[in-house]
Amino acid sequence: MPMPEHEIKKAERCANTNPALNNPNSHERNVPMNMEQTVPNSNFAVLSGNNSTITMSSREIAELCGKRHDNVMTDISKMLSDIGLHAPDFSGTYKTAKGNTYDCFNLPKDLTVTLITGYRADLRYKVVKRLEQLEGQGAPTAIDVRNPGQLALIASQLIEVNQEQAKQIEAMQETVQAHDRLCESEGSLCITDAAKTLGIRRKDMFDWLHDKGWIFKRVESDDWVAYAPRLASGVMEHRVATYTRPDGTEKVVTQARVTPKGLSTLAKLITPTAKLIGGRAQ
Repeated sequence: MPMPEHEIKKAERCANTNPALNNPNSHERNVPMNMEQTVPNSNFAVLSGNNSTITMSSREIAELCGKRHDNVMTDISKMLSDIGLHAPDFSGTYKTAKGNTYDCFNLPKDLTVTLITGYRADLRYKVVKRLEQLEGQGAPTAIDVRNPGQLALIASQLIEVNQEQAKQIEAMQETVQAHDRLCESEGSLCITDAAKTLGIRRKDMFDWLHDKGWIFKRVESDDWVAYAPRLASGVMEHRVATYTRPDGTEKVVTQARVTPKGLSTLAKLITPTAKLIGGRAQ
């Protein structure tokens, strides 16, 4: 049965409303409609609109800074509490490749920069460069040198950055001076006394030195001795000591000791405040 004429005209009108179907050169012909299309996996969310905002997840901050994600989460919670903001307002989740869901934070640029202010300069630099990269993905905003308000804002931001850097340099001077005094001091310390000086538990100090290749035990002895490269670099030394056993006999032992240079080096490598992770010094 042939299609009625009014049905044929109706079908032609519907076809003409989509030029892509009639144009063999149109790119729209090759784009299938998929309402379940997946979004590329990213730790950043770029929100479109007039008030575009870039957010950085705590997971990527941890990756960029080489920190554990749970530690970054703790830092963010404390920061939000200190500022007086509600942590749930910035909470989110992410899924692993195995499909497991975990909590995270999503911070806007101002809170991201506030968080990393307390981190090392090289870590801050990585995060800031990543933020700049994301901002560059959107429409670039040129600086209008004829706009006094914009220039005043930039000048104010530069002053804040310089003031913050000056505070950090001043805080670092005391640490540097303390390290210099350690290097210039005379006499070495046994590992136990070195641990006390650095505020670290004795066991954690021995474990750290052993794990990092500073000391080891010979098969036939229970005494710790320093590796040759540590002796050559001047961070460790050996001292021969004689002890009297309960039965009256003498025992000669070689004691591994930390030099002033070694103590200064350890003070930079091991957190002075003795923050321990998993029973080991950082």
